[in-house]
Amino acid sequence: MRDAMAAEWLKIRTVRSTLWALGATLAVAAGMAWFAGSSLRATYDERPAMHADADPVLAGMLGPLLAQLALVAFAVLVAGAEYGAGTLRPSLLATPRRGRFLAAKALVVALAAGLVAALAVPLSFLLAQRALGPHGIGAGDADAPRALAGGWLYLVLMALFALGVTMMLRSTARALGVLMPVLFLSSQGLGNVPGLRTVLQFLPDQAGAMILHMAGPPEDLRFERAFGPWTGVGILAAWSALALAGGYVTLRRRDA
Repeated sequence: MRDAMAAEWLKIRTVRSTLWALGATLAVAAGMAWFAGSSLRATYDERPAMHADADPVLAGMLGPLLAQLALVAFAVLVAGAEYGAGTLRPSLLATPRRGRFLAAKALVVALAAGLVAALAVPLSFLLAQRALGPHGIGAGDADAPRALAGGWLYLVLMALFALGVTMMLRSTARALGVLMPVLFLSSQGLGNVPGLRTVLQFLPDQAGAMILHMAGPPEDLRFERAFGPWTGVGILAAWSALALAGGYVTLRRRDA
């Protein structure tokens, strides 16, 4: 397993697009956090009455929410590039056991995503609070510790979900063509449409984003969900496990 993981790590280091995607995750998280914090501070300063509904945790988690797109692209590239370049066959010759091959790839993606998320999530939170000025909170206040831990889990699980989907679709273009519209459209509002919310709330990003303060508790009629934040993370974890299982079945049944 160690050799298989070393090989996967070497692939990531030597493919420029995957490194760019990881760097973009940090840049987008930081930029979005500062923009969100600055915009909300200006709004609260102009309209003090709105401060009663202020949610500094949400401002700090908007960065990771947008940065997930770059991290998803990273996971898609890790799997899809081998299909596109035709290097999957020699990779499987080097690691014939396909379960071990996929496990090594998933562990390395989780490790890389985890390292980047460990920087992106607290950086986003701290920058947003700094930009909020007097309206900001500390990392130990309110729901901040839960959101910080949940934000890290959310990004890692979304990367694994994207990896599994790409292994099933066997193509970078097809995977991005499926994942990006879903993440954009559902996260941008469809998940909160009353007629669609009953079903769409169980999509991986919608369920996982509960812990980022992207939806309210069940009693909040504006953005209600049928489950709590940690249950939402559990639903996302189930989606990731199902996607990886599907990727494994596809890898076993189809030729490289």
